[in-house]
Amino acid sequence: MNFLLFFMGLSVITSYAQEKTTGPIIENYGAVWAVENADYKVDKTLALKVVFDIMGSPEDPSALNRSIETAARFLNMHAQAGVPKEDLKVALVVHNAASKDVMDNPFYEKKYGTKNPNKELLAALKDNQVQIIFCGQSSNSRNIPKEQLIDGVQLSLSAMTALIQLQDQGYRLVKF
Repeated sequence: MNFLLFFMGLSVITSYAQEKTTGPIIENYGAVWAVENADYKVDKTLALKVVFDIMGSPEDPSALNRSIETAARFLNMHAQAGVPKEDLKVALVVHNAASKDVMDNPFYEKKYGTKNPNKELLAALKDNQVQIIFCGQSSNSRNIPKEQLIDGVQLSLSAMTALIQLQDQGYRLVKF
């Protein structure tokens, strides 16, 4: 009898188990959990404009920058929750240690001995109208000129300037 109760309990527990999923906007990155019966509901009538301040980076040059992946999670979770894609406006402002993460492969490989693990993710974000803005001050201080950046990365005067301007345009700052 105890054996039967154990398996009945196990089947109830596993029926509630769920997995994180990617998509529908960024297919191979940004897996999120579905949240059923949330008390604080997502307002699907609002445009969500967010700027992520990306300054940290993993020490391992072959590791994906999870702070950059946050943009994919943001897009996927809100699209899964029913927010229209055209109402999701996202920008990344990259500086400090994360500067290396916007380098194109030939330059990244020469410096770190491996391909840039963030290149595909950044391309997928760019393909989905995410602005990727690189700090000009970091560009100069870290010797990463514009010519070494992944296509589509925009060079700004500074991270501070980009963050201020985006917030003046209604973007909300998210910093982890």
